Amino acid sequence: MYGKMHSACLYGIEGVMISVEIDLANGLPQTSIIGLPDSAIREAVERVRAAVKNCGYRYPQQRVTVNLAPADLRKEGSAFDLAIALGILTTSGQLVMPGAENLLLIGELALDGSLRPVTGVLPMVEAARRAGLTAVLVPSGNAAEAALISGMTIYAAEHLRQLPQPQAEGEPLYAPRKRKQHKPEPKEASAAGFDCLPEIPTTASAESSAMPSPLWG
Repeated sequence: MYGKMHSACLYGIEGVMISVEIDLANGLPQTSIIGLPDSAIREAVERVRAAVKNCGYRYPQQRVTVNLAPADLRKEGSAFDLAIALGILTTSGQLVMPGAENLLLIGELALDGSLRPVTGVLPMVEAARRAGLTAVLVPSGNAAEAALISGMTIYAAEHLRQLPQPQAEGEPLYAPRKRKQHKPEPKEASAAGFDCLPEIPTTASAESSAMPSPLWG
């Protein structure tokens, strides 16, 4: 099974778009990250695994290969955590994310699933805008910086549990542990992708728009 998410990194002071490709295959359960990652990115395996499990999802008991493309560019930092986690969850069928092809994902994951801010968000979001993407999801701590780029829809989250938008009435926000023995139904995101999250006004709209409050605390 194959999936792809969009993320970005810094190359000098410029933002560069990175494709985060996920492949799930039968074999010995292990996760490999390829594409010239540094040590912080290689350590993402354990951060993502813990965050996924601690949020009630299932980490695939398969061979998981994460490719950061283009492969000849050295990647650094922890900004790929969110894209890797959501790539694994969508590829394994636990989440459905319409509109992901237009969405930039940036953020570091803590072991409990909370999102930590990263550096260099401004040039990364600008790179996404130049590449034709229309939205970005960042940790709440990076929202103000991301909103400096006009022409992009900015979503902010504090935790991995915030991301799915349940469609069925009474559907939990994420699969609770007591139901782990059952095959979970995919959680359907909204058509726009993340209408469950507060949309942050960019500089172009800040004068006329107030920041919406989250739907939950």
